[in-house]
Amino acid sequence: MIFTQGRQRATLSFFMSAQLNLPQLQAVHHLNGPCLVLAGAGSGKTRVITHKIAQLIQSGVPAERIAAITFTNKAASEMRERARQLVGKAAGSVRICTFHALGVWVLRQSAQAIGLSAQFSIMDASDVHSLIKDAGGTTDKGEANRWQWQISGWKNQGLSPQAALSQAQGDDDRTAALVYERYQERLRAYQAVDFDDLILLPLRAFEQHEEVRRHWESVFDHILVDEYQDTNAIQYEWLKLMVGPKGSFTAVGDDDQSIYGWRGATLDNLKRLPEDFPALRVIKLEQNYRSTTSILQAANQLIAPNPKLFPKRLFSELGAGEPVRILDADHEEHEADRVVARIQSLRAGQQAMGAGASFKEWKHFAVLYRANHQAKVIEQALRRAQIPYKVSGGQSFFERTEIRDLCSWFRLWTNQDDDPAFLRAVTTPKRGIGHQTLEKLGQFAASHHVSLFEALFQNSLHTVLTGRAHEGLRHFGQNVNDWAYRAKHAVGQTAALAFMMEWLKELNYEQHLYELEDNERLAASRWDNVLEFCNWMARRCGGAEEDPTSLQLHTPEKSLLDVAQSIALMSTLSERDQDQNVVTLSTLHAAKGLEWPHVMLVGVNEGSLPFQSGDESSAGLDIDPLRLQEERRLMYVGITRAQHTLLVSWCKRRKRGRELQAAQPSRFIAEMAVPADTQKEDPRAKLRALREEFAQRAAATAAAIKDKD
Repeated sequence: MIFTQGRQRATLSFFMSAQLNLPQLQAVHHLNGPCLVLAGAGSGKTRVITHKIAQLIQSGVPAERIAAITFTNKAASEMRERARQLVGKAAGSVRICTFHALGVWVLRQSAQAIGLSAQFSIMDASDVHSLIKDAGGTTDKGEANRWQWQISGWKNQGLSPQAALSQAQGDDDRTAALVYERYQERLRAYQAVDFDDLILLPLRAFEQHEEVRRHWESVFDHILVDEYQDTNAIQYEWLKLMVGPKGSFTAVGDDDQSIYGWRGATLDNLKRLPEDFPALRVIKLEQNYRSTTSILQAANQLIAPNPKLFPKRLFSELGAGEPVRILDADHEEHEADRVVARIQSLRAGQQAMGAGASFKEWKHFAVLYRANHQAKVIEQALRRAQIPYKVSGGQSFFERTEIRDLCSWFRLWTNQDDDPAFLRAVTTPKRGIGHQTLEKLGQFAASHHVSLFEALFQNSLHTVLTGRAHEGLRHFGQNVNDWAYRAKHAVGQTAALAFMMEWLKELNYEQHLYELEDNERLAASRWDNVLEFCNWMARRCGGAEEDPTSLQLHTPEKSLLDVAQSIALMSTLSERDQDQNVVTLSTLHAAKGLEWPHVMLVGVNEGSLPFQSGDESSAGLDIDPLRLQEERRLMYVGITRAQHTLLVSWCKRRKRGRELQAAQPSRFIAEMAVPADTQKEDPRAKLRALREEFAQRAAATAAAIKDKD
């Protein structure tokens, strides 16, 4: 048995070594002490992280004492699957999660140290927005958005409401700080936290309670951090305390891809590592496995003007490939048409190579831009050409405020211990139950160890509430029970739809939407979404059509309550397939971490990329140097998404209001230093030539067949 295990370890070690280049091997085998892996774009950073997890386990570190932290659920899921392929079931014991998920885990176990219930609720962005509007006494969404953004910024700097107020400059800052204070009062009343708290509060617990810090310092033997350049100051301090003096961690990142300064990410975290951990081992991954040499040359030239913390230069063994193309268009509509023509010509060219040619599917193409509004004209051109596409990063139907409102009721009907669902349902629409009443309810529920809903029916609740508040809460609870009972008996499509329409009328939800929105057209649109959702739910009660939550093609009629129990699964399955065969339109920020065979960067003009505000432009001011460096990194990210072909496009004239005004190419185009003799290409002329070639081939084939006959 021992011999077999030893042979398995040797086989795994050989397999891993065969998959890695020398710097990757050095990173994987550096198991003791701090390690910084500078992983250039496309250099195999996920491969290094997952192989290092395997190496740690192989060296005797228990899987449950390893953590790998990243920024998105998608990245965590991919990492978990790739680790499973290497080490099998053991990967399931490694804590692979996002920063926020780790924060939830820490807080659930250490909540009492900072006066928080272990059953705290997590407010999503729309919940937070509503709370801030309430705290600020405003119905102005724009004003609430500004406060929400500023409060988030303060939390990411580790500032309390009192500290924010003491640093406030001007009336606007002081008002926002006071709203921040009232907002925090409401969070405490609801025993709730927001997403920023999931990072800030663990740090507070570590800083203020030595026994908490010592406990968490002993939990992991090694922590790996993905996308380290995207961490903010709070995340750095938190991680530093968690790894402790031993500093057994691996940070993987790329200073050339730091593009989230606007949300608190700071390159200072890279500068501080060698200072705080003198034994730090720095390993550079410079071999790119994604892009051709032509694309990497443009990327290297572009990023060169930025100051370097750790200089590196990407290289590839994939060959020169197609030259990078620079396209100048007359205006945005002309640019969009030429982008469409390029997609068509590249597909036609691939098809001309024969049936074995790769990268001719729609999903192999991406159009990237600096800002969301640039997608509209591209979408119009794609629709005219009948080319299927998706806009990456758009809001999911199930993320809309009105749909989340309804889902909170369904969740509460099926699980009355769901405190976040309770809080959303009891306050939407408003029914005269204020935050002070809910604070007292939360304290009562916590002291009696029951959910908020269960607390409504405790005999002693009236001792902590006024008669009116107590009556209002009891009435709400009775309504929830009544509606849940009726939903259970609403069987089949017709009955389910009839019940939902009656329920929404009793809830007065349509009127709520019109009172919520200043814009009547937007309110009507939201109500249309509600009706669409109700029809969608009702159809799944009918059994006449396929139920996406069932393995059966045809299911019997269900009650609305039965369908509501699987609402989370259904909302996931109803989303469009992520691997669908369509062209991707995406902002540069949303494209980070992704790749496509063919990439087109559009709208690469001065003022757009690098972005310059109207105030800066009208005052004749150049962009701030630090912001220019981040914009250059954003362009670098866009270039390095391309595997085989890259087009960079700019417009000679751009719309300002209803007028076309002269525009200049971005300074970044010159910095790419693409050879002039390879820049120009007319995709429409190329497409015409390919069509003529197809026609000639077809004629020749027809003539050959005729001769045989």
